[in-house]
Amino acid sequence: MTSKSIEALLDASRLAGLETTDGGRILAKVASTTAKGTAYRTALVEIEEDRLLPLTRGEASIGAVAAAEDGTTFFTAKRLGEDGTEADDAQLWALPPRGEARELAARPGGFGGLRLAGSHLITELEVHSQASDETEHDRLSAKREEATVTAALHAEFPTRSWDHDLGPSRPVLALAALPSDLSWAEATAIVGAGGGAPSSSAAASGGPGGSIGSSGDSTDGSGPSAGSGDGGSPGDSPHKQVLHFRYVTMPPGRLEEWTVDRDGSRALVAMADSRGDLLAASDLYLLDLIGAQPPRLLRQGTAEAEHGPGEFSPDGTRALIGRGRNWTQEASLSTSVELLDLATGTSTPVWPELDQWVDPVWLDDSTLIATSDDQGRGSVWIGGLDDPAPRRLAGGPEQDLAFDSASVAGGAVIASASGISVAPHPVRIEPATGQIQELANPADAVAQKGSLTEVTATAQDGTALRAWLRLPAGEGPHPLVVFAHGGPWGSWNAWTYRWNPGPFADAGYAVLLPDPAISTGYGQAMIDRGQHELGGAPFTDIMALTDVTVAREDIDAERTAFAGGSYGGYMANWVAGHTGDRFRCIVTHASLWDTVSMGRTTDNAAWERPMREQNALYNPRDAVADIVVPMLVIHGDKDYRVPIAQGHALWYDLNAFSATPRDAEGRTRHRYLYFPDEGHWIQGRGNAQVWYETFLGFLDEHVRGEAWERPATLG
Repeated sequence: MTSKSIEALLDASRLAGLETTDGGRILAKVASTTAKGTAYRTALVEIEEDRLLPLTRGEASIGAVAAAEDGTTFFTAKRLGEDGTEADDAQLWALPPRGEARELAARPGGFGGLRLAGSHLITELEVHSQASDETEHDRLSAKREEATVTAALHAEFPTRSWDHDLGPSRPVLALAALPSDLSWAEATAIVGAGGGAPSSSAAASGGPGGSIGSSGDSTDGSGPSAGSGDGGSPGDSPHKQVLHFRYVTMPPGRLEEWTVDRDGSRALVAMADSRGDLLAASDLYLLDLIGAQPPRLLRQGTAEAEHGPGEFSPDGTRALIGRGRNWTQEASLSTSVELLDLATGTSTPVWPELDQWVDPVWLDDSTLIATSDDQGRGSVWIGGLDDPAPRRLAGGPEQDLAFDSASVAGGAVIASASGISVAPHPVRIEPATGQIQELANPADAVAQKGSLTEVTATAQDGTALRAWLRLPAGEGPHPLVVFAHGGPWGSWNAWTYRWNPGPFADAGYAVLLPDPAISTGYGQAMIDRGQHELGGAPFTDIMALTDVTVAREDIDAERTAFAGGSYGGYMANWVAGHTGDRFRCIVTHASLWDTVSMGRTTDNAAWERPMREQNALYNPRDAVADIVVPMLVIHGDKDYRVPIAQGHALWYDLNAFSATPRDAEGRTRHRYLYFPDEGHWIQGRGNAQVWYETFLGFLDEHVRGEAWERPATLG
């Protein structure tokens, strides 16, 4: 039954993103397994009220998407060859309202994000560090490939990000003018017949960004190529350049984030740059995309704060920018939003009395919409530019859903909604009433057995605490596994395909999902309580919630386990060394083991400095001699946020220094599940199943005392 539950979860099609237009188009990216069931591919579907219109099909995956109001859809994808393998680089395609997808451009390094603005298509390109245009990039990339050189010479930090190497290319913004004398649909009809030289191919790289590592999901279906509109795949198109991209003059540093105004004339960019004793500080610039004005520095990153780009206003006179107060030895991480006057460069706070982290979008020139975590759920907010705080439009503590990916289409709010036991699905929210309408869902709803309830407790300092408790079917008492979330800035408030409690509940385990200190959605004070004591208040908060949970009649207090990933893995390691045999076993994934070496090896420049004082107090490695229960260590070799050295050091220390009794043959009872081709998240279809099976098998062995049969796929 458990393997069926795992397979049902992993084989379900997933809502992987939403793309909307002001006029009302709603496009969904949907990740599903390939015909062989061994990998994921992403397709594109248009949602029309209660009707779904597939735009792409075949064993191919969609990358970036930009939708036009006339029904044309631009997207990046990789061609599949006759042997079934993917091309090295993604191509850019245009799909008219009727007819076949046509190739617009192809290039070594592929394409990043897309934005359709005015008469221009803007994209992010990885370009050879010495190239000033696409012709030079093509020639220099081919020269490097022919010489079989993979080396990169760095002059700045970092050199890696999450799961991919940086350099030797650099990211730039580039734009191409769409034909002015033809409609987009007519323009696509001539694609494939136009001029342009075939381009060579070279490997592309890309990946996500973020904090130490949250419990939220990244799409498991990003990658290969695309199918067509209503009659086949684009695999037969020749490599012809119909759109020609011009590089934008970029400021110093490495491009991190960008937004574009609605007519495609300006962009806000965040550039990571190192100077003095600052590493990878984020500077905010305004770029002139179609004129000759040099980049204009708006906000320079400091040790105390950095700024990032938000949406331009519909009238183009203002823009939203995010202000992030950095985590330092004296201050906690916090975020706020400012309204920037583009003419003067001055800014004012947005919703200064709202004690939540938000990233607003424009409903109109005077009204904003935003989503946030909220008390283990989520809320949608609406408010004017001058309002001290917005009002809650939808969501909140009286319901069980969280909302993200909010945008405005046809005057309504479009978002993805999900819950602990509810898979992501698209919804429309009316701005006037807050009424939520479920749209046609292109993804699968995943059946969930058992029930969901809440647990509350009081922290040592009197703070009110809460957690979700997922219970299996039956009366119990049930064995319990406690999941610590990652981040550490995060919350158990939404669906996840990793760390999903469903397979555990189906196997008979109750799952506790606590939100301790440093959790989001409870106000800044909750962050401040634990930011400077990673093993302090967050640990005692989780233990308080665990105490209340095991006191329930339907929970077996004698059969419990603890688990966590990323910062949750840090917490699992901390728990292992500070709770004796309270838990029968510990599972730790992508975990911080030695906070000192972590600061010098992670790709995250924000870690080492604020942890200098905490290292002496809250380093899990210092308590290795007090670990007495078996641990399952899980780590991916391509994890650059919490480097594989953390997993290797933990494995060595457990074998050499822990007090865990050995088995009857004198061998260790600890286990190490190692993924040579995975990063911070386990994304491969087969690897994800082994992750769940091994995790549950380890629990069965040590919590229930049951023998576990090792899957043949593990070798």
